[in-house]
Amino acid sequence: MYKEPMFLAPVFKDRIWGGTKLRDVFNYKIPTETTGECWGISAHPNGPSMIKNGKLKGMTLDKAWRKHRDLFGNYDTEEFPLLTKILDASTDLSVQVHPDDTYARVNEDQLYGKTECWYVINCDENAEIVYGHHADSPVDFRHNVAKGNWPELLRKVKVKPGDFFYVPSGTIHAIGGGIMILETQQSSDITYRVYDYGRKDSFGKTRELHIDKSIEVTQYPHRDPELTYKIKRESEAVFTELVSAKYFTVQHWDIRGTAKKSLDQPFLLVSVIGGEGEIVIGEKSFPIWKNDHFILPASISDFKLNGHCQMIVSHP
Repeated sequence: MYKEPMFLAPVFKDRIWGGTKLRDVFNYKIPTETTGECWGISAHPNGPSMIKNGKLKGMTLDKAWRKHRDLFGNYDTEEFPLLTKILDASTDLSVQVHPDDTYARVNEDQLYGKTECWYVINCDENAEIVYGHHADSPVDFRHNVAKGNWPELLRKVKVKPGDFFYVPSGTIHAIGGGIMILETQQSSDITYRVYDYGRKDSFGKTRELHIDKSIEVTQYPHRDPELTYKIKRESEAVFTELVSAKYFTVQHWDIRGTAKKSLDQPFLLVSVIGGEGEIVIGEKSFPIWKNDHFILPASISDFKLNGHCQMIVSHP
């Protein structure tokens, strides 16, 4: 079963900071003019993707994970481990932080905390993210929050297309306005907001903040993780390993003709972020386009990629 990619229908989320780039750039049929998130590969209960092809067509990914674990190499975790999103930040996201697994289990009754990473697809000139803070301790952090010393507390970093950021749990962070990213993360939806610019939702209410929990889970002092890209060039492709960490390995594949690959992991998560091409498995070929999300299951061994396209590929 499934000598083919498992193509997935994305789930869209309206966000106070969202916009229309998911439609304008990726040609998705978005539900609102403030659509902020495309959950491309998700088995999370807050938005599971639906399989679009093959014998499991119409089944959600979470159900396929439970009933057909062999397609995922019998990977041994209770829940599907990863979630892949595309985010369109028309305006600034709230400043936030995520807990680790231990804190999530004890305090939220959730299996996973949230470590994530971002690949910048495109952004406005001089766009910035919040990435870390300048406090030395929880006491120092709380003092700055109480005083509203946000410019002194928050660490800003300018970004450009192609930049990559690893965001472990405990990292204060926020995507700035005018930035579109592909996010690979643990399959978790736990977010603690520290600061939301005093914004009000469509009902005129400010969104809930989680100051105490945020201070508890934040890393002090902030330390940038050390990343070393590993680049492998083949005749018509460049494969770049962006990060290989505790929860996931994430790569950028730039196909410029033809590339042959073998599935050396239980399964691969693939999001096409640019161009078009095809994936050839045995005697069959399957077209792929910018905006496709699919899983290469364990039932596939070797495959070939043709075309000119860019992909973010990950595995747990």
